[in-house]
Amino acid sequence: MLLGIRAAALVALIACALATPGFLTTVSMISLLTTMSFIGCVAVGMTFITLSGNIMSFALGATLGVTTIVFTVSLPLGLAGALLAACTFSAAITGLQGFIIGYFRANPIIISMAALALIFGIVTLITGGRGIYPEGSAGDVLKGNIGPIPKSLLTVLVGQIALSFTRFGRNVIMVGSNRRAAEAVGIETWQTITGAYLVAGLFTAFSSVLMAARYASGDMEHGLGYDYHAISAVLVGGTAIGGGEGSVIRTLSGAFIIAVVEGLLLLNGFTTQWQYLIIGLIVLGVIMLQTLGER
Repeated sequence: MLLGIRAAALVALIACALATPGFLTTVSMISLLTTMSFIGCVAVGMTFITLSGNIMSFALGATLGVTTIVFTVSLPLGLAGALLAACTFSAAITGLQGFIIGYFRANPIIISMAALALIFGIVTLITGGRGIYPEGSAGDVLKGNIGPIPKSLLTVLVGQIALSFTRFGRNVIMVGSNRRAAEAVGIETWQTITGAYLVAGLFTAFSSVLMAARYASGDMEHGLGYDYHAISAVLVGGTAIGGGEGSVIRTLSGAFIIAVVEGLLLLNGFTTQWQYLIIGLIVLGVIMLQTLGER
């Protein structure tokens, strides 16, 4: 039954896409691929958090935004120095959240909301809410794609390899499936959870530097909505909200579906508010289907 519902929804989405004028144009396809790639990059990191049994983070979008600023202000150090600064900062800020959640067993939702508030508050105080623009063009080398494939989609390959072929990836899934069982076999669960958040920070940093290069600026607005879209991609892709079941490939499929829905809504004249509402209803439906499937 659940498989039939998913198949029917996919057929309906394809039918809507084919029936929408302008959807299959080159410009539309490039926009779709770009949207999917940036959502997918952050969503890969969100996948590790969800798989580890910690539901989701509301702070990855803010982390993306502040990391674009860190990257931009670090460009005078050279491209390598700016990349190192961005990755270190993003991994540290998410890894700290993971440590608090894993070691002290704090509520992941509350910690991510606190991190969101702190990031926005501190950055707004420092920058006055203004964007930062780079000196020189050192970041221009990060613009563009590898052929037709956006660079950020490479994170899907890296993320899936990490989940499927490393002990860390297997530990993440085991901790998300049953934390007590993982502890019983000797896994330091707090280390695994901290690592999952740290990895999420690294993937977010990769998206941040590409976005900063693309828009030639560092700005908190670059990250607005990306945590919401990443959560949607993870859940629509079929990763269990309780953790322990899912994959990066599934998340990519979810990011693709979200990007297609956004593109269709935009071409049909729906406002941003309606887009958020409809995607929210889709995510709610997916969660309900997951709940039914577990009964």
